[in-house]
Amino acid sequence: MSPLLSTLHRRLLVKSVDQDGNERPVETLDNDSIRPTRAKDRTWTQFTYVMFWFSAVANVSNLYAASTGMTMGLTMWESIACTFGGQFMAGCLMALNGRAGAMYRIPYPVLCRSSFGVWGALWPTFNRAVMSIVWNGVNMTQGAQCLYVFLHAIFPSIAHIPDHMGPKSALTSAQMICFTVYWLINCAFLVVPVPKMKMLVYIKVVVYYGGALAMLAWVVSLAGGSPAALRASSTVHGQEKSWLICKFLWLGLASCGTFISNAADLQRYARKPSDVIWGQLISFPLSGLLVAVLGNVIAGSSESMFGELIWNPITFLDKLMDGDRYTHGNRTACAFISLAFIYSTVFSAIFENSIPAGNDIAALWPRYITVKRGFFICAILSFAICPWYLLATASIFITFLSSYQIFLSAIAGILICDYYLIRRGHLHIPALYTADPAGLYHFLYGFNLRGFGAYIIAVAPNFYGFLSQMGVRAPLGIERFYFVAYPVGLLIAFVVFAALCYLWRPPGFDAGVGWMEPVDYWDEFDEVGGAAGREDGGGLEVVDVRVGGVGGKNGEKV
Repeated sequence: MSPLLSTLHRRLLVKSVDQDGNERPVETLDNDSIRPTRAKDRTWTQFTYVMFWFSAVANVSNLYAASTGMTMGLTMWESIACTFGGQFMAGCLMALNGRAGAMYRIPYPVLCRSSFGVWGALWPTFNRAVMSIVWNGVNMTQGAQCLYVFLHAIFPSIAHIPDHMGPKSALTSAQMICFTVYWLINCAFLVVPVPKMKMLVYIKVVVYYGGALAMLAWVVSLAGGSPAALRASSTVHGQEKSWLICKFLWLGLASCGTFISNAADLQRYARKPSDVIWGQLISFPLSGLLVAVLGNVIAGSSESMFGELIWNPITFLDKLMDGDRYTHGNRTACAFISLAFIYSTVFSAIFENSIPAGNDIAALWPRYITVKRGFFICAILSFAICPWYLLATASIFITFLSSYQIFLSAIAGILICDYYLIRRGHLHIPALYTADPAGLYHFLYGFNLRGFGAYIIAVAPNFYGFLSQMGVRAPLGIERFYFVAYPVGLLIAFVVFAALCYLWRPPGFDAGVGWMEPVDYWDEFDEVGGAAGREDGGGLEVVDVRVGGVGGKNGEKV
């Protein structure tokens, strides 16, 4: 290797340090950014998570997500109730699936190694990385539309820029300029370390709800104070209505499938494991309920004003500046409201897409990629896939992305079963970071066939319904069965994985042992040491985290 290439190679290698600050070699499956979060970065408190989930739901798309039930014939309040019920169930699943992240401070791709094997985990990791990158592009396209409304309110000439993008693009030439600017804004915020984003989360809650409530008050007053949609009755009845309620109840759960799979990534920054609970069980569904009410009333006001329902609030804002409405007052209001939506969209993209993708990409190639490098790789790829063409050329593309949650539900079912039933809360953390064939999670050449078997069996019953969403003709019964695809996939994966583990016992599984989760966990490379007492159920004692201490490499006395 030439000196230039050798120097470049050394610069690209990820630098990691041990608990004493000395540089340590980075192995194939290990670097500092995907190791358990160090004590100095465990800064998110219970209040942070309560505010985080209020902010996570606070985005433009959720303003009109719950209103889709109204287009099918449900009343506004029935649609909102379905969304709230689904999101409450999602909050419970997030608490379950993220427990390992909160306790051991590990991200999703590392947690998958316990269930799928150290090499087999690359599949669910790659799976989610692709989803996160594509969704990031979709969210940035939406952010570009928000920025366009903001600039249109200030510079009327932007609406007259000739469009050269063509009919296959969801964005005009003017909006493409906004996409580039928005992309740069998104990249600028990616340099902020995740543990230090707490204040930005708090600001987002105030900014978003301030903008949404201001828009609500404005459009309701323009609509005469009482939108007709508030009093509209259902246009469907009997069995058809029952199936619609079933559909949108479980759709409320499935739409949160990404949050459920991302739970460990977001909970690894918790000060202590219990800090995450109330945010997921209370503030997440409550904020979803509030956003759904706001979105539906805003959409209902558009019908009273223009004689048609305008579900997208960004389209609604831009329409409020059409023709004679392009007044100083309207422009000022639209500018401030769209600016609030821009800010909220930036952080929705970061927390929902950039953070999961950064963890996934770093876990795919730990020797050369940190989580922060993964953030920027995600941003570059999200631009490179030209999402503005994906959105315009096929509406079925978004249906595909939404339906893809059936694959994530199978993974979630396996992870929950593995942690609670098979491992009983105990993970041997060093074994998750080694490719040694003697490692606890190496299984068969690094692949746990139990996990892949359960994954395939869980996806199979829903696959015909998935194809029907892609345009393949299917009987009505198949289409209706697909309404419950998410819970069916999750439960089948849980049961099948448990059965396979009992019939074909993996290393370290002892059915007669009780709950073994430690009181607390400290990583062997953490610079902060301490003791955490004794776990009553499992008899594990966390004594010393430092290498060579009483507790050994995992900080446990076994």
